[in-house]
Amino acid sequence: MTKNGNSLDQRTFDKLSRLYIIALSTIALSVIVSQILVRNHLNKQQTDSTVINIAGRQRMLSQKLTKEIVSLSVYSDKKQRNKAIKKISKTLYLWQLSHYALQKGNDSLGLPKQNSVAIKNKFKTINPIFETIQKASKNILQKLKNTPLISINSLTPDIKKVTSNENYFLLMMDDIVNQYDLEADEKVAWLRKLEFFLMILTLLILLGELLFIFLPTAKSVKKTLSKLLSAEKKAKKMAYDADELSISKEKSIKELRALTQAMDETLLFARIYPNGNLIHIGKKFSRLFKLSKFQKETFFWNILSSNEKEQLAIEDLINQFKKTGWQGEVKTTIKNGKEVWLEMAIIPYSPLKDKSELLIIASEITDRKADQLEIERLTKANFEEKMSQQKIVSSKIIENQEKEQNRIAKDVHDGIGQMLTGLKYNLESINMEDIEKTTSKIEHLKELTTNIIKGVRTATFNLTPPELADHGIVPAINKLTQELGRLTGKEIIFFNKTDFNERLDSLVEINIYRITQEAINNAIKYADSSHILVSLSHSKNILSINIDDDGKGFEPSKVKKVKNGDGGMGMTFMKERIKYIDGRLFLNSELGKGTRVTLNIPL
Repeated sequence: MTKNGNSLDQRTFDKLSRLYIIALSTIALSVIVSQILVRNHLNKQQTDSTVINIAGRQRMLSQKLTKEIVSLSVYSDKKQRNKAIKKISKTLYLWQLSHYALQKGNDSLGLPKQNSVAIKNKFKTINPIFETIQKASKNILQKLKNTPLISINSLTPDIKKVTSNENYFLLMMDDIVNQYDLEADEKVAWLRKLEFFLMILTLLILLGELLFIFLPTAKSVKKTLSKLLSAEKKAKKMAYDADELSISKEKSIKELRALTQAMDETLLFARIYPNGNLIHIGKKFSRLFKLSKFQKETFFWNILSSNEKEQLAIEDLINQFKKTGWQGEVKTTIKNGKEVWLEMAIIPYSPLKDKSELLIIASEITDRKADQLEIERLTKANFEEKMSQQKIVSSKIIENQEKEQNRIAKDVHDGIGQMLTGLKYNLESINMEDIEKTTSKIEHLKELTTNIIKGVRTATFNLTPPELADHGIVPAINKLTQELGRLTGKEIIFFNKTDFNERLDSLVEINIYRITQEAINNAIKYADSSHILVSLSHSKNILSINIDDDGKGFEPSKVKKVKNGDGGMGMTFMKERIKYIDGRLFLNSELGKGTRVTLNIPL
């Protein structure tokens, strides 16, 4: 820890976060600037192909116009002349429109309004020729419109103007097209230079980040590791100095044993004086009754309930049984008015000869009590058949809850509790004068600490896997199959057919997980199977999970009629859970052909 309370790893993490944010922001900024520059240039080049295409088309249109005018000498009747007039008018209109659009721009043709100085000068040169051809063409059209069968000799002067100027127009138009093409190539070349410049700039930014961010960061991490190693040496020294506290520890051995036993038995515990004043209260107890801190003279019954009658009842229990001890059920009302039922034990003990205390051990049974009260209500209403079924379910739920609590208590007591006790005694037995024996004990303590961590992780996984809350149902089921396969030696495979990776409501996910867990455990315990396949697929509206095993199978019709036993009630719990999340459960099995359990959950 540092002086301001921040840990070394937190400060290092904050520093690394700032450096990486700066590095990534710089790269992102360079990419954005590059994209803006490139896109701006590409937008300017979008019309180049259109300009070149229309400029080239002007050559074709001038040739077409000349050809159509010259072909007038072939047409002698009025109908053919009228057709020729329409063709010439159409060609002349398109030719004029394109010529002016190339110079002044035209949105409908997709032509820009800007031209280079060279292009403008070339258009100034070609415009007189264009106007001569244009004027002659218009004169020809006007004469034809007035007199469609006019003699070709009357049109010859204007025809000669068109034919004599067409060649010059074509040559100059070729020059303009070539100029457009040249300017387009120059823009492409400039874009290549821009991309090369941006590439060099990006490489320089990366080099700068390497020199000024990543290398200093590596040095900082190295320095942090050095500090951690130094802290480890100090910790070892503190372990060697621990024997100086052995005298005071001996006085509290009995207290530690009692507290350890209480913690092993239940997660709700407290210590009080015989007069009811609170000495210590566990974190679970504090969270349940929303207690952040308490004064020295706080009575235990005032914490448990806000109801005066309940406080008096608890006070009487403590005063009556503070010497003999007591165990039973207690009803309390917490600050928000919620009723809580506790199965509570009052255990008197004396950590020291001149000191007497009461140990309070409790477990919350509100849900179980609610089930019991519901059963009583159904009995009074004469719903005997429904009550009978509910009793079975409720008793099994309670039994399974008790089994689960006993299993957790046993795991903690037999595993973690014993290892913690061993760890405590090993620490107390360290003798600084016997260096060789102390070194051996420290190695044993390391191994014992590793086993404690493994035990805690196993207990946590058995309760609710962290993958379920952190990542969702798919990683949780995948982890479940891996762990059960490793623990049981059976081949348990998980296959996500449609790559489903969506998150669902937390209650839906935990129910899906528990049903799948129950189905796999049934296949392991009762089916005598060696291979289990858990496959998951989904559509737009349905998530489907299949649990297949190659076990001995059974007759589902008989299981439905079972009122007692793990198999029947396990199926009942699965159906209750799937019903709670509005899903459907299907069971298919034959003797000797394995079993398939199918879950369909609406999305």
